Amino acid sequence: MIISNQLTIADSEIDISAIRAQGAGGQNVNKVSSAVHLRFDINASSLPDFYKARLLALKDRRISKEGVIIIKAQRFRTQEKNREDALNRLQELLKSVAVVQKSRRPTKPTKGSQKRRMDSKTIKGKQKSLRGKVDF
Repeated sequence: MIISNQLTIADSEIDISAIRAQGAGGQNVNKVSSAVHLRFDINASSLPDFYKARLLALKDRRISKEGVIIIKAQRFRTQEKNREDALNRLQELLKSVAVVQKSRRPTKPTKGSQKRRMDSKTIKGKQKSLRGKVDF
């Protein structure tokens, strides 16, 4: 599987097994194993250490405590489409780890924007005070 220009994963590292799908569907669900269970061991993989560390640091319910990514695909009726869907979801997860988030620099509002905000608040307050009962 191709993740990026420099990174590929061998098919032998990805364990895919067919299981029965859950939910409604009648006879088809009861007879056919159309859902796919994908398992990918992060620690035993050939991924670079950067990817492994970022994946293990993720707070994702698909990653177990042992460092195994488990993806269950049962969106489609055919096993082939579910297999493709599971592989695409694994690929998206690995690509998301590669993107480094920009660090947020805290900013302060300018003096002018603070003054404009306070002026608008006083104007709105005066408007609201005029809405009260009129005393003759």
